[in-house]
Amino acid sequence: MQVERFSVEGPVQISPRVYGDDRGYFLETWNRKQFAEAIQLPLEASPTFAQDNQSRSSKSVLRGLHYQLPPHAQGKLVRCVRGEIFDVAVDIRRSSPTYGQWVGAHLSEENHSQLWVPAGFAHGFLVLSDSAEVLYKATDFWDKGSERSIRWDDPALAIAWPFPSGEEGGPSVSDKDREAPTLAEAAARGEVFP
Repeated sequence: MQVERFSVEGPVQISPRVYGDDRGYFLETWNRKQFAEAIQLPLEASPTFAQDNQSRSSKSVLRGLHYQLPPHAQGKLVRCVRGEIFDVAVDIRRSSPTYGQWVGAHLSEENHSQLWVPAGFAHGFLVLSDSAEVLYKATDFWDKGSERSIRWDDPALAIAWPFPSGEEGGPSVSDKDREAPTLAEAAARGEVFP
């Protein structure tokens, strides 16, 4: 397993070892012990997962930036099993020295990489291939009352989404995501992490 850390503390990109031959391949997608080592926590303190989610999206669909507030905050371990996405985590912990900063990773069926998005981060992704299927493990159950969003195009965040060249009209975004507040607006409402 290969682990890539970012300048923003918390998110980690994890690339498993893939064993392949002319028949196909095998890889281990989840191992609690290796995950605890990757995120630098003792096994007994590593997150446990409450549910698995799967989405399918067309090219240029942008989902996010989503998160849940405590007491139902979610960490997510995200992977793309079909196609390719650009996956993003934004630090929304007010006390963090990297508050408002983001990290991004290309996840695809070819690279088998996963992105760990801890609680305290907003998460979103852009589909780069014709379609993509994304699986993610979440550390808490979905809770409508705790669910929040931040605008994907918040100028203060300046996320460098890799939009395909020559595409017109921008990404396909849900009404909920289009109407989401900026990070500053969410913070003014008390809807970020301490």
